[in-house]
Amino acid sequence: MSVSISSAIHKCLPLVTCALLVALVIGFSGCGGPWRDSYFKKGVGRLTQEEILDRLGPPHTAKTPALGGDSLWTYRFALSEQELIRWNPSFVADASNSVSSMMGKGTETAKPTLYCYRYTLTFSEDKTLKNWKREECVPGTRETLTAK
Repeated sequence: MSVSISSAIHKCLPLVTCALLVALVIGFSGCGGPWRDSYFKKGVGRLTQEEILDRLGPPHTAKTPALGGDSLWTYRFALSEQELIRWNPSFVADASNSVSSMMGKGTETAKPTLYCYRYTLTFSEDKTLKNWKREECVPGTRETLTAK
C-alpha cells in the first residue's frame, strides 16, 4: 500500500510543482503594474540610451536636437487591464486556469482587452534617462471601453 502512495506522490509532484510556479509567476506579475513602469522608475538618472535600447529594442520615434539638449524617445506597447492594475487578486483563478490547460482540461476564456500605451522617455545630453511618462496612445480610450 505504501509503495502505491509513494509512486502516486512521485507522479504528481512535478505537476504540483509546476502549478505552484505558475501561480507565483502570475501572482508576482500582477503586483506592481507594468514591469516597464518600475524599470523606468528605478532607472531615472541611471539608465542609458544604450541599456534601454538593449532591453526594449529601437524606439518607435527618436528626436535628438541638432544643437544639443534633451532627446525624446517614444515606445508604444499594448497593455491589458490586468497589467495596468497594481494588485489583482484574480491571479489565483488565472493560475488554476493555466494549470487546467496544462492538464488538457482548459476552459475557453475571453481574451483580454488590450490598450495602446505610449512611453515617452526624456534623456539628458549625456544620454541618461532624465524622466519618463506613460499615457494612452489615444487619450480616454480605456475609460470609453470600460464605461458601463
